[in-house]
Amino acid sequence: MATSRVHEPVLVDEVLAHLAPTRGETILDLTVGAGGHAERVLGTLAPEGKLIGCDRDPAILRVAREVLAPFGACAVLRVCRSDSFRAILQELGIPAVHGVLMDLGVSSLQLDEAARGFSFRSAGPLDMRMTGGEGPTARDLILRLAEPDLARIFFRYGEEPKARRIAAALKALPRQSVPRTTTELAEFIAEIVPSRQPGRAAIHPATRVFQALRIAVNDELGVLERTLPLATEALHPGGRLVVISFHSLEDRIVKDWFREQCREGVFASVAKKPAVASEAEVARNPRARSAKLRFAVKASMERAA
Repeated sequence: MATSRVHEPVLVDEVLAHLAPTRGETILDLTVGAGGHAERVLGTLAPEGKLIGCDRDPAILRVAREVLAPFGACAVLRVCRSDSFRAILQELGIPAVHGVLMDLGVSSLQLDEAARGFSFRSAGPLDMRMTGGEGPTARDLILRLAEPDLARIFFRYGEEPKARRIAAALKALPRQSVPRTTTELAEFIAEIVPSRQPGRAAIHPATRVFQALRIAVNDELGVLERTLPLATEALHPGGRLVVISFHSLEDRIVKDWFREQCREGVFASVAKKPAVASEAEVARNPRARSAKLRFAVKASMERAA
């Protein structure tokens, strides 16, 4: 994975404020990506502390290894999906951690690599797998799924109002004519569903479908739903859980989990509103525009059942 473009993590100051890493603590970064947040967190933990960084993408984890190499043994990195981290804690003999960070969604480095197929800004295969080669690709889903199932994915994961029309048009194509590249699919969708706001700066008609396919290929919402309880359980009393989401589907899952755990007394406090990027940060890093950060603090003692 090319690293010529510097990856800029979002909401760094907010992450440090709410994750509140302290020298000597152990922090679990379940979506370490290119190591942007981890580098800043390790700056406060080292040399006595430790950051355990997990990511399902082997290619982007190689970037993180380069970025975090100066911290030596304080940075422990593993290829691991976020809902499978408990085996790593057991391997390291760590019963609990002081903080957990989750930066959801797709990295800008992943988006920029055409061969991964996440973006239609440049031509690449319709892949979208974060695992780097395991499981069905986005094109496989289009070919294998029945029209109603494909439409359901577009509507549920992309909130695409024209989901049925797009799915019907794709399934009407002969198998050999189904788009093979990101740009082919984007152009096909643009013909089926023209821009909704002619003359104005509108999102590309294919944006929601690409989001939906990526979420489906990587089971992103299912992984998130399975990870939140595990991350909460892994926290020491008083530990902090920080989650950054980039679309309403993720944010709703996080918000509902935080509220539920607060009602049950597992969390001592939960922020009522998410933290969002400042105008200055959005101007510097447009990706931050859709970022929402929610955080919670685990209670010192869980309420008796």
